[in-house]
Amino acid sequence: MRPKPITHSGLDRSLHTGRLAHGFFTRQGGVSNGIHQGLNCGYGSDDARNTVAQNRARVAQALAVEAQALLTVHQFHSAEVVLAEQAWAHDKAPRGDAMVCTSPGIALGILTADCAPVLFADASGGVIGAAHAGWRGALTGVLEATVQMMVDQGARRGGIVAVVGPCIAQASYEVGPEFLAEFTARDPAFASFFAPSRKAHHHQFDLAGFVMARLGDLGLGQSHDVALDTYADDSLFYSYRRACHRDEGDYGRQIAAITLLTD
Repeated sequence: MRPKPITHSGLDRSLHTGRLAHGFFTRQGGVSNGIHQGLNCGYGSDDARNTVAQNRARVAQALAVEAQALLTVHQFHSAEVVLAEQAWAHDKAPRGDAMVCTSPGIALGILTADCAPVLFADASGGVIGAAHAGWRGALTGVLEATVQMMVDQGARRGGIVAVVGPCIAQASYEVGPEFLAEFTARDPAFASFFAPSRKAHHHQFDLAGFVMARLGDLGLGQSHDVALDTYADDSLFYSYRRACHRDEGDYGRQIAAITLLTD
């Protein structure tokens, strides 16, 4: 089985230049085994390095780029954005949680296992971006920083399309009182992204809704959510929280990626 990524028509409709390819890859179509079964693309997992490399090569092939041109960063739940205009080795990857690129043939990859991957494109301007939007990065500005770097590189805000990929859904994301307190300390209006949980003093957090709201404040041309729950579907997605609840010890990472195609 080969990888069959989820795509979104919002990005597909930006292909009038014929320059863009993207995909939210699931765990299907890879060579990993055991708890990493499938298309695990995370070198940070306990999976064999060679196996992860094979999975990444399959993703690169699906996007029509060279294997070494599929880039990821050392993600650490920040608002740091990296300008990616040439390939780097995995062990030399810069720290950050988002990338921006204007160079054809480079694929920007974001690894997730419940956090929200967000792909951006201004295809007519020839600028793409990709962000890892966990709750902390989304709260502290990774989306805003990504869009600003895209604009700095020649994108037009009104021409940018953003798509939020599969992430943990509100029904699956129970959080404690300190979590709500951190959000409402920044803005009391953020309480609207929390619903009561069955557990006392706990809430269900709407990560995708929060990310979409942040995108909605940025003046983009379009913002979309694929609305798929990583926690609820273990046949399609890896999930950190599900692995913890099952006491599995480790978990795989799916990848979302976008590239400007070469002529």
